[in-house]
Amino acid sequence: MNHEVHRDASARGNIAPASTLTQNIRVGVAALFANPLRTVLSTLGVIIGVASLVAVLSVGDGMEQTMRAQLETTTSIQFFNLVPVTTEEVDGQQFPLDSYPQFSVADARAASTIEGIASISADISGRAEATDSAGRVRRMVSVTATTEGWSALSPVSLGAGALLAADDIDALAPPRAVITRALAQRFATAYALADANDMVGHAIRLQGTHFEVRGVTSDSSPEERAWISLNAADLALPVSARPRVVLMVGKLARVEDADSVKARVSRWANERFGAGTTSIRSNEGRLAQATQGILLFKLFMGAITGISLLVGGIGIMNVLLASVTERTREIGIRKAMGARRRDVLWQFLAESVAVASLGSGLGVLLGLTGAYAITSLMRARLTGMFIYASVSWSTIAVAVVSALFVGLVFGTYPARRAARLNPIDAIRHE
Repeated sequence: MNHEVHRDASARGNIAPASTLTQNIRVGVAALFANPLRTVLSTLGVIIGVASLVAVLSVGDGMEQTMRAQLETTTSIQFFNLVPVTTEEVDGQQFPLDSYPQFSVADARAASTIEGIASISADISGRAEATDSAGRVRRMVSVTATTEGWSALSPVSLGAGALLAADDIDALAPPRAVITRALAQRFATAYALADANDMVGHAIRLQGTHFEVRGVTSDSSPEERAWISLNAADLALPVSARPRVVLMVGKLARVEDADSVKARVSRWANERFGAGTTSIRSNEGRLAQATQGILLFKLFMGAITGISLLVGGIGIMNVLLASVTERTREIGIRKAMGARRRDVLWQFLAESVAVASLGSGLGVLLGLTGAYAITSLMRARLTGMFIYASVSWSTIAVAVVSALFVGLVFGTYPARRAARLNPIDAIRHE
């Protein structure tokens, strides 16, 4: 470093005691360019720290999204049931109630507007006799009377036709049904149809009532089942001595929102049906495990990236301490010519923040590159796991702000040490 040139530049920028903050920052930044090797070495730690932070957060967010997708598609962890209270306890014994809420199509549609619910339906299941128009086929089949939200809760693959939509749920002339391929194949034979999918548009009779086939599933399961409108439950299911027990099955939009959504559903049910007439059941244990697992994962990753940034901050502090020792005479000359303690303080803080800013910019680019490379390698190595880096502005903002914070924190001690130097002793320093 050309010390004489740097001292002259520093002196010219700070002759007057009232040096501005902008001048002090300019002097500090100029010092970085005066010794590029030192600047590169001090920036390297921040680059690695920020790159690690961005890569870990991006990969972590991508893994979290993949885990959520796995939980959603392979488990019932996000499901809950709203059920009517059908018994009461007296002296430790349970007695059936004569009346309790019977959820309707309108209730399910009202509940679907509750914040945090991805989908919800009101269902009742039972067994019914299914026959063709001429009575040649008689089968006892499973019947689920439901609302339009059922298809989102239990995805069904269609071979022909369509699922029950809102119009089908409301229509009762004629009532409509979606049936499994196994049931459609049995009736197709009775109707002399070439394929089970040809049953769409034809009718089956459930407990003597004609139901138009709206759709046929494509699954290969041997189960013979029909889905109908909840409004048609009394037409398709045998007469019951007691009121039918209708359940509401809902799905959370996010696992973490389980407690808040349950509270909202409980308030809604109490207002609509009366306090104490319903209860909510969910996989609370598994929900707690999943939520805790996600939180621990984030904390663990945050600790790792925190160590990386800590190492970068220590690097900045060491380089700046060495710079203070090397430039002791320069600091003494500045203070002798009128520079105030805070002028010197701001100069070295500016150097620290400039190093952190430069390092954060390069680190973000390196981290994004690393995140995409890591997830690409994971996809190649893990069969059936489609993990992609998830990059958000919040991730980049956290990385940049963290780097600037580290620059300020670890640059404070060297800056204060430089500002406290006695000008006479500093000038005499060799």
